[in-house]
Amino acid sequence: MTKKGVGASLPRLEDDRLMRGRGQFVGDIKLVGMMEVAFLRSPVAHARLLGIDMPEEFRDRVFGAADLLGVKPIRAVSGLPGFKVSEQPPLADKKLRFVGEPVAACVADSRAEAEDIAASLSLRFDELPVNADMLAARRPDAPLVHDHWADNLFLETAAQHGDVDAAARDAPIVVKRILRMARQCMAPLEGKGAVAVWEDRLDQLVLTTATQMPHIVRNGLAECLGLAQERIRVVAPDVGGGFGWKGLLQAEEIVLGWLARALRRPMRWVEDRHEHLVGAANAREHHYELTAYADRRGKLLALEAEASVDAGAYSVYPFSACLEAAQVGSILPGPYDFPAYRYRTWSVCTNKPPIVPYRGVARTGVCFAMETMIDAIAQAVGREPHEVRQENLVQPEAMPFTNITGKLFDSGDYPECLRRAVAAIDLPAVRARQRRGEPDGRRIGVGLAIFTEQGAHGTAVYHGWGIPMVPGHEQAQARLTPDGGLELRIGVQSHGQGMETSMAQVAHEVLGIDPARIKVIHGDTALTPYSTGTWGSRSMVMAGGAVARATGILADRVKRIGAHLLQAAPELVRLESGAVHAGAASVSIEEIATVWYRRPQALPADVDPGGLEVTGGYKPKVDSGTFSYATHAVVLAVDPATGTIEILAYVVVEDGGTIVNPLIADGQVFGGTAQGIGTALYEEMPFSPDGQPLATTLGDYLLPGSTEVPHIRIEHMTTPSPFTEFGIKGLGEGGAIAPPAAIANAINDALAPLGVVVTETPITPRRLLAALAAARVGQAGGGKAA
Repeated sequence: MTKKGVGASLPRLEDDRLMRGRGQFVGDIKLVGMMEVAFLRSPVAHARLLGIDMPEEFRDRVFGAADLLGVKPIRAVSGLPGFKVSEQPPLADKKLRFVGEPVAACVADSRAEAEDIAASLSLRFDELPVNADMLAARRPDAPLVHDHWADNLFLETAAQHGDVDAAARDAPIVVKRILRMARQCMAPLEGKGAVAVWEDRLDQLVLTTATQMPHIVRNGLAECLGLAQERIRVVAPDVGGGFGWKGLLQAEEIVLGWLARALRRPMRWVEDRHEHLVGAANAREHHYELTAYADRRGKLLALEAEASVDAGAYSVYPFSACLEAAQVGSILPGPYDFPAYRYRTWSVCTNKPPIVPYRGVARTGVCFAMETMIDAIAQAVGREPHEVRQENLVQPEAMPFTNITGKLFDSGDYPECLRRAVAAIDLPAVRARQRRGEPDGRRIGVGLAIFTEQGAHGTAVYHGWGIPMVPGHEQAQARLTPDGGLELRIGVQSHGQGMETSMAQVAHEVLGIDPARIKVIHGDTALTPYSTGTWGSRSMVMAGGAVARATGILADRVKRIGAHLLQAAPELVRLESGAVHAGAASVSIEEIATVWYRRPQALPADVDPGGLEVTGGYKPKVDSGTFSYATHAVVLAVDPATGTIEILAYVVVEDGGTIVNPLIADGQVFGGTAQGIGTALYEEMPFSPDGQPLATTLGDYLLPGSTEVPHIRIEHMTTPSPFTEFGIKGLGEGGAIAPPAAIANAINDALAPLGVVVTETPITPRRLLAALAAARVGQAGGGKAA
């Protein structure tokens, strides 16, 4: 029998329907009487809203904030001291705070007609001064985004560990850097969308929406619409990627729910790409000021950091506006062990779209900051960057290891991961090539980046944040069908991770049922156990653990019934390959299911009356999260004449603990790395001084395509987590974390002889040429470019 359980590269079961065009996404749904919704959106970043003018014939087709009686604003709160709460009206009321903010909903029989209605409307407003730069917005004289606040800060955090001042006084090596990471969009293949129906018979709102967290969306809808949760059902159909953009409550979802109830007609809104780029899924935008203190070998003695994150105009539900900046302070040390650390962070409110958690949440910026600093230290002490990393990494014998900010690393061998990456990239050969030089004048560089990815965050992490969502135990339900098939119900939601396959593999590992006979049901609050959903590389750890527990309970019941049918003692039977065995005799799970459902007279007298349908709950032994990790190594060529970059080789050495499906895991790493390359070299959402987005089409917002993503070589290490079922760790975000740091380090390595240091992403030809020109000017004047 071919192995199909944990560790098998089983082809994805869901791909048969998806690759044949048989999936069902929000855009595929057609209902009788369904109306389409288009939104009139703010054309300015900051203004007093005075009114909406419209043709008289459209007054029953246009709905503004005043019409949404009883609807409450979105409040994404935090319990962190000093956090300021914003209230985001589903439709702008009295004030406009960013370009693209929804102001009115227009309904019609077709999307084109709804858009025509929106185009016929005009807004009356008085423009206000704009906060388009987070550093300027921090100033005391900056215009206020929220009038009742004293400043434009959602939250400020600060902490110190160890004696930083002593290190600053005594350290022979001091390195300073100012670094910046651009604001991005997420660009999943499928945009956001939703269909809302009011079911009179059930007295229930049914919202079918492209979401990563159906149960959390239901929580938020209930709060905003004033409905008891049993009067709301949220369904996630097939979802074409999310990356965090679909991991929050949308203002548009609230409006659709209200419209469906008020008009008693199905309502659909499907985000177009222009909406997505103009006023929707913004992410990242970090600014760092760092100072590192080291000894002459590059051993890190202390680190000081100030970090600002542009959080946009509102706090998003449920993660809040502080998710990025507040995490920066705690995760900046990465995989390194050093004695002193001090940081301050600011979550800044600006007149831009709210920032939402994007794949790698905060870690991509943190890795960029920390790893470029390590390279700068290596340059200062005259050693290879990998040698300085080895000097500072947490050692494997220290695992489990509690780092300077209290993060508990569960397992791993960071030095070995780094060594394998250096070997795979063949560093001596790269250095020899650099010494020879390139016939075409290009310069070769090699860059490294290593990181830890905290996944499967638990109660121990999130309860202190005081946000509307705290993960706890995860449940899964397992039910044998009368013909021996298995139904699994999980609370997480799959939007490209292959969960219908990997969860079936976990169940197969326990019960031996062929994955082809296992149906995984997810994405429906009416059918699945409560869950905070899919985010933070948690699903395989949490839901996979719950599936293992549920099928384990089911296995015990199956074995007891099988033992009775085989006339054997329960302790003497074994469950293998989908059957209960006693010596040479066996009875299949299919036969056992038939007895339970159709011939109950054959059951033992003491059979568990709960039957062949069970719920299992799971929480890791230590629920502070798992820590997967990886080293990315890149070799590239930079053309100083044009500023263009070609990636010549890319290696990822990763350790995600026990891998359930290596094929799926590799796909996650490949996809994440492609996104990280986009962050490093192409993707940027710039804004004008008056808050206008300047990349409003895919002609302006550049995404890496097949010609920009190189062949990526992946090597696996396996150090199982001691805290989780099977030793699984989450790894869904890891690929996106390291590429900006590794690529920046490689570019800096290539251009070091020219005095160039890149400090901002994306590293575009324009920025590179500007840095090269500045370096030439600095050298001509006897100075050094920074």
